[in-house]
Amino acid sequence: MTIDIARIRRILAAARGRSVLLETEGLQMLAALGIGAPAHVFVRNASEAASAETATLGGDRVVVKVISPQILHKSDVGGVTVVEHHRAAIVAAIADMEARLGGQEIVGFTINQFVRYDTSIGNELILGLRWTADFGPVVTLGAGGIYTEFLAENFKPGREIGIFSPSVTTDEDIEEAIHRLAIGRLATGRLRGQAPRIEVAPLVASVRRFMALASAFAPHEIAECEINPIVITGGQLIALDILVTLGSGDQPARPARPLGKLKHLLEPRSAAIIGVSEKLNPGHIILNNLIREGFPRDRIFVVKPGSAELEGCRCVPDIAALPERVDLFILAISAAQTPQAITDIVEGRKAESIIVIPGGLEEKSGTGAIVGRMREALSSARASAWQGPLINGGNCLGIRSLPGRYDTMFIPEYKLRMPSEHVSPVAFVSQSGAFAVSRMSKLGRLNPKYTITLGNQMDLTVGDYLSYLKDDLSLEIFAVYVEGFARLDGLNFLRAAREITVSGRSVILYRAGRTAAGAKASASHTASIAGNYQVTRELAQAAGVVVADSLSDFEELVRLFTLLRGKRADGTRLGAVSNAGFECVAIADTLGRFDLPAFDAATSARLEAIFREARIDSVVDVHNPIDLTPMTGDAAYEHVVRAVMEADGIDIGIVGCVPLTAALNTLPAAPSHGDDLTRPDSIGLRLARLKEELTKAWVAVVDAGVVYDPLVALLEQHGVPTFRTADTAVRLLNVLVAAR
Repeated sequence: MTIDIARIRRILAAARGRSVLLETEGLQMLAALGIGAPAHVFVRNASEAASAETATLGGDRVVVKVISPQILHKSDVGGVTVVEHHRAAIVAAIADMEARLGGQEIVGFTINQFVRYDTSIGNELILGLRWTADFGPVVTLGAGGIYTEFLAENFKPGREIGIFSPSVTTDEDIEEAIHRLAIGRLATGRLRGQAPRIEVAPLVASVRRFMALASAFAPHEIAECEINPIVITGGQLIALDILVTLGSGDQPARPARPLGKLKHLLEPRSAAIIGVSEKLNPGHIILNNLIREGFPRDRIFVVKPGSAELEGCRCVPDIAALPERVDLFILAISAAQTPQAITDIVEGRKAESIIVIPGGLEEKSGTGAIVGRMREALSSARASAWQGPLINGGNCLGIRSLPGRYDTMFIPEYKLRMPSEHVSPVAFVSQSGAFAVSRMSKLGRLNPKYTITLGNQMDLTVGDYLSYLKDDLSLEIFAVYVEGFARLDGLNFLRAAREITVSGRSVILYRAGRTAAGAKASASHTASIAGNYQVTRELAQAAGVVVADSLSDFEELVRLFTLLRGKRADGTRLGAVSNAGFECVAIADTLGRFDLPAFDAATSARLEAIFREARIDSVVDVHNPIDLTPMTGDAAYEHVVRAVMEADGIDIGIVGCVPLTAALNTLPAAPSHGDDLTRPDSIGLRLARLKEELTKAWVAVVDAGVVYDPLVALLEQHGVPTFRTADTAVRLLNVLVAAR
């Protein structure tokens, strides 16, 4: 599939100096793109229309449109009308527009072939192209016509619009999106036995043509391009209207950075820190954290005039006095002091990487000159053979790197206790330091190999870290919290994420800043229906990324994916067990992609034997889900779960345990009762052993109050993903299976 690049370039060159193409020029562009459009005749005014030859347009009606660089949405001002196909009606329509719209700059009018098509939903599409700061050009496909925004807002999220990137989208991605979109299914599906309105191939071809246009001309020559509607008639696509907004001529690019130096940042052999007081200020906490994590004291330098030693580490009076270039320099000083410190580090070539803790470097009154000098120094260093340091931050808590044996997050140890007995194969990359530490506190036994907070991304970006860390095959889960990508960094993120997911590993993303206020300010339908969040969601999901819908989902998904790594989750046949009927109903009500198959004969016989031995066979039947009576004790519970999860016809499981029954040992030991959930025969430790022994993925549900938090903690301590409601468990298991 090719487009006529040379012809499009000539069209754009002729329009230079204007902000939009005229519709006549847009029609020429459609021809160059190979997209069909109605035949038309151009006239300058009503007088010229009186002698125009329109017989070639055919039909009994025509469409008259005003052509003006100042009227972008003609329908809104009465600049489009359908009239009978005879000279008097055409002339009258144009004369009326001249009278009503005479205050605008009118170039002329087009008399267009009237295209007959079924106007019911499914036959009008919108095909758009726009520039985004984080992902570059994107192409969109959705429901078109005058109800574009209404339909986009009311279709189910994920089915309202397809969004594609010329840099990363494949034909398979386009076809998958068309089959998933509500409008795509209406257009190409066989609804109630009817033939498809159009085949998938023409839709894929049209999206590819727009992607080729974007690759060649956005954003420097084309800022936005929108066909609305492009209609289906006779199994073909015909563009009824096109709007092209011209670019400014600028071609954005990201500055090159020496990303190989991330090795120095994440696994430093030497470190310096400035901003350490005698008292326990943030700098002192960071110093203590480095020592706690095992960073050698003799490889830490503290920049502190008037002191020779602090916490067993050598002190130097200023940055220039550092005896060597360190791998990592940590700035725990005020924002006002930071630009000068960075300048001294860069000009003196004192560090390969810098972590900038404070924010607001360019917001302090009177700092403009030193900030300018700082940026000049960094730019000069980047142009040298040395290439200068990488900078993480500012406005961040920095990094906790287990391989690097350091932690710059100035949270006292008694406030945030991290497990030390194992390393989780997780890289947690977050723009927000507060979000990172709050999630780390809630994730309990998970101990990420890297926890990276990068604040306002003044240099290093989210995409940089993913691009570097994707080659670390010990990392299986990449948990990413993003408020906004740096310029064009979304593309870096997507490319790295696709490599990670293709390798069988997982990227879990939460994109904050979801409001559409910015997009709504635009005059175009494309920007209105394809805001920043929708673009991120669609492109990320196409790259195999798991996009969390809420902060709580993000947390639960990170835990779920991490704890169930290595367990089979390769099918949709769900086996469910609970001792409460309401949970069985909740599971059946929220199956999603799952089904509840009947157990095979061997498993049924095995379960019946367990029921008889436990003397519950008179009240419990063999069916899926298994509704165990509250009379079922710890041992029988374990045997039932094992039998279900070992059944040939079951792929994945959910084990509900409403713990209030006296038959189960679910509480910590106390004088008031005989429970002790730490006994080897308790239900908690029985389930913990099953987690290790069974090869299939399964989760537990403990639907009860805070008194049963110790049971939940016990299960999660032993790696059993545990939810507090069955519907949440089933919903997120669906996400896991879809990703696998």
